[in-house]
Amino acid sequence: MHISRRTLGKLALGLLGASTLGGTALAQDKPAPFDNPGQVKIALVRYLSTGDFFQAYLSGVEAQAKALGVDLRVLDSRQDAALQADMVDQAIALGVDGIIIQHGLTESMKEAAQRAVDAGIKVVAFDVNVENPAIPQIEQSDRDLARLALEQAIADNGDSWKAGYVYVAGIAPLDRRDETWREFKAKYSGINEAAMFGTMDNPIANSVANQARSVLSANPDITVMFAPYDEFAKGVKIAVDEAGLSADVKIYSADISTSDIAAMREPGSAWMATAATNPAVVGQVSVRALAMLLAGEDPGHNVVVPPTLITQAQLNDNDIKNMEELGAKLPQFAHADVVVPAWMPLPAVK
Repeated sequence: MHISRRTLGKLALGLLGASTLGGTALAQDKPAPFDNPGQVKIALVRYLSTGDFFQAYLSGVEAQAKALGVDLRVLDSRQDAALQADMVDQAIALGVDGIIIQHGLTESMKEAAQRAVDAGIKVVAFDVNVENPAIPQIEQSDRDLARLALEQAIADNGDSWKAGYVYVAGIAPLDRRDETWREFKAKYSGINEAAMFGTMDNPIANSVANQARSVLSANPDITVMFAPYDEFAKGVKIAVDEAGLSADVKIYSADISTSDIAAMREPGSAWMATAATNPAVVGQVSVRALAMLLAGEDPGHNVVVPPTLITQAQLNDNDIKNMEELGAKLPQFAHADVVVPAWMPLPAVK
């Protein structure tokens, strides 16, 4: 019988609760510095925080930090690139042992991340390329996210259609998704990009909706909207609904949340499919990769969490109403056996 490292971790958690003697023995098996609970301090330095994805990501970071018994500090720059760089310096000044950099711009975070490394602090980066071989990159396999969504768009609509495309350059995950979009356009000559638009101005969904209204008015023959970030897709859906085009335009996206599920399941919804990883799981993976570095282990330079295709039909057929039900009914979405050494305690399964 094959027992995964995740299963071993759960068994370890069970034994911890089963007896004081067992708990003591297992605690001794944890590598330093995790053999001394409460002594490890880490910081999460955020660029993006608006939207359900980022709240779920934060909940995953918090859950894994709690399971490890580490002191977590959350610093939120609210899309201010200069402030995010300053917050890395704040984390250094706080004397943290490790930093997770969550999103951001390469030009503003590259030097800040190097300053942390120079200070002897372990660093991992999620969805921002800090161009540093010492810093593992946590990714959602963004190219696969885009590929799965676009393959579904072709399955639904054939390989010849006019598209609207929502994109903002300079954001690492969007840039990786854009590479796949360009590859698909090159492969399928019948895909005609009629308009490209996008903004990260808060609130993102409403700002994108304002743009999408103009795009749909100027390009009434658009039949597919590729919006590879759920806040983009929400904005496009607002505009499509207001224009009365829900039966004529189909939306394909990346990422998922409970509110996204509700929007996809509305009667006559134009939002047909999304490709997603569980953001809470990605948050857990980010902490685990950092913990491995702190324990002197190597998680690898590219830590990739595989995505799942989620269609409107799947949600309706399985009567999935929220993220908990999504994980329960699509098990491949609920867990990621990524960077799970045998000693690593995992969050309790809810």
